[in-house]
Amino acid sequence: MEFFCYHRDRPGSLPLRRELGEAHWSYMDRYAERLIARGPTFADDGETPTGSVHIVDLPDPAAARAFAFDEPNQQAGVYRDVLLRRWHNVLGRTMWDFPGGRTGGERHLVLGFGTGRAPELDVPAAGRDELDELIAYGPLTSDDGSLWLGTAALVRAPDRAAARAVLPPDGYAVVEVHPWEFGGRR
Repeated sequence: MEFFCYHRDRPGSLPLRRELGEAHWSYMDRYAERLIARGPTFADDGETPTGSVHIVDLPDPAAARAFAFDEPNQQAGVYRDVLLRRWHNVLGRTMWDFPGGRTGGERHLVLGFGTGRAPELDVPAAGRDELDELIAYGPLTSDDGSLWLGTAALVRAPDRAAARAVLPPDGYAVVEVHPWEFGGRR
């Protein structure tokens, strides 16, 4: 089962985040083989972290909750909240398989939230530019997968508006776009 986890930073927690850097890396190293994507989100300055994305394949919702809430930054109060949802890897690949590589161009996390009937979530037709720019893409659902709650995408795009365009214009109550970069040990 795949899960999307987005820890949002608590304002003023950057010094604590820096202090716990190695503890965070060591914790994530334990899940290296299970990670589909990972990386920090940033404020508009491109420097100040605002959160941490992890898409991970785990056996069940209990294991996903343990992953999200046992993380050292979470335990120490770096994060103000956690979005944890079951997710489906529509692209069937990890971020390391993204043909565009780790660098070049702006990267974004796009979160669309809604309820009811999901908008069209098919992968764009092969050969279209949008497909080449998708790093990760899939629906957010309830733990049992029966309720659609939104969509999460990691995308390379020249700006926020282009990143937002990866989701259909209708069908979402709220859409968030955050600057994001490939994660992992530097």
